[in-house]
Amino acid sequence: MNWTCKTFAELSSLELYHILRARSAVFVVEQSCVRLDIDGKDEGAVHVFALESGPMPIAAYARLSANSDDEPEVLVDRLFTNAQRRGDGTAELLLEHLQREVAARWPGHLVRLSAPTFLKAFYEQFRFRKVDGPYLDYGMPHIGMSWRAPTALDAVLQPMRGAQELARAPSSLGML
Repeated sequence: MNWTCKTFAELSSLELYHILRARSAVFVVEQSCVRLDIDGKDEGAVHVFALESGPMPIAAYARLSANSDDEPEVLVDRLFTNAQRRGDGTAELLLEHLQREVAARWPGHLVRLSAPTFLKAFYEQFRFRKVDGPYLDYGMPHIGMSWRAPTALDAVLQPMRGAQELARAPSSLGML
């Protein structure tokens, strides 16, 4: 797996195609969330993803967007791992990569995501805390969670569990 992080302008047309195809496979087909996935927010976002060979080359993905206020909040959405990567530590690696990227680009800013309620404990291991909910999102119970990015990148890396330990940890990330 090769991890990368790119702005929309930096994505190749093939990378964008693979990302949109994978998001559609997970959110529209697998989860039956009938919605317009191409929502006009990709152009202003940073895309964190893992590529590998195979028919579905996007192994994991997350979209990061900051609002334009004086103290922006960073929104993390469209998080997933493909079905073949669930339970193997890839979701944990995705969270580590996105937290590093947020700390580098938006140090000290609040980061928010909407999580299925059954994934609360998963996100808590990455210092996300419940801030609202539960509420229904496409018929599934979700909660709002947030984490404040550290002002120094080392603060993100130090407390994290190592990737080897994460790979051994069981994961129930049907959504991730």
